[in-house]
Amino acid sequence: MENIRALVIDDTIVYRKIVGDVLKEIPGVEVIGTANNGKIALSKIASLKPDLITLDIEMPEVNGIEVLMALKNQPQAPVVIMLSTLTQLGSEMTIKALELGAFDFVPKPSEGKMAENMQKVRDAIFPIITALKRQKETKLKIREKVKARSFTAKDIEHKPPSQVIQKSGIRSKSEIIGIGISTGGPNALTKMIPMLPADLKAPILIVQHMPPMFTASLANSLNNKTKLEVKEAENGDIIIPGRILIAPGGKQMKIVAGADGITRKIRITDDPPENSCKPSVDYLFRSIAQHYVGRSTGVIMTGMGSDGSKGLVQMKNSGSIVIAQNEETCTVYGMPKEPVESGIADIVVPLEKIAEEIAKTVIS
Repeated sequence: MENIRALVIDDTIVYRKIVGDVLKEIPGVEVIGTANNGKIALSKIASLKPDLITLDIEMPEVNGIEVLMALKNQPQAPVVIMLSTLTQLGSEMTIKALELGAFDFVPKPSEGKMAENMQKVRDAIFPIITALKRQKETKLKIREKVKARSFTAKDIEHKPPSQVIQKSGIRSKSEIIGIGISTGGPNALTKMIPMLPADLKAPILIVQHMPPMFTASLANSLNNKTKLEVKEAENGDIIIPGRILIAPGGKQMKIVAGADGITRKIRITDDPPENSCKPSVDYLFRSIAQHYVGRSTGVIMTGMGSDGSKGLVQMKNSGSIVIAQNEETCTVYGMPKEPVESGIADIVVPLEKIAEEIAKTVIS
């Protein structure tokens, strides 16, 4: 497989060096250039045609968002990893960048020595590049298989556009929806959430892997795109139909029973990470399995790793319906992979069908 050719774009020389040096350490990655603002970056992207760019958001002349918008409709646009400051403005702009199609983001360390900052960037960027390399390898294998087989018109005509596994057995309609999502999540949720019916008669709890502040910005952005209420979850929030609650970054979220034994509330905790994730999908899904036996839907969507798989097994065992995003529409086919391949997913559909399938499972 050919090297991933990377262009580093940042108006700060220190971060151009940090990111460039980290990328050079990764086998299969070649740094082909740098740029100190968006205007120069667009010129270099056109001439060098990189596979990957690391892109600072706040830059003079042309900022990172403007670069992304210029690349949006290009057929051979590079994969984009954003570099984001851990500020309110930085989180809001990062969410916008992810909604515009950026692959993922790396937080910019705001303090510390050069070596410490380099290690923080290294820890953040290595898993992202690993996922990109796997994705590239998968696409190459698919192309090779396609070349090896000659399709007839009949083959193409009858090939199903997506896999739908029919639900087996009789289940009650769902009273709650749990969604687990990671890499590619903001872009996917921006497309999916507005497709949900405005009168949805079930609450939705979402775990999106993100640091603090970023989940609040994501909730605010989604709230402006749908008639449903979307907010970052707070400790003690009542779980009510039509409300979408997003787990706060850096915390864990679960369901607990209210004092009356009927009401269900949100409990935000500082419990340890699970699967190196905080918030963790497994952590949330376990509590849904406990409090909504046979009355819930678990949805697993695009993301790296396997967080959510164990929780979905518990939900399935308690009678839940499981919906998974299909491989073709995932930014990274990691989190849905195990549930699909193990057969616990009842429904496997492309991104544009997920809202419709969720609505079908909900009480009318």
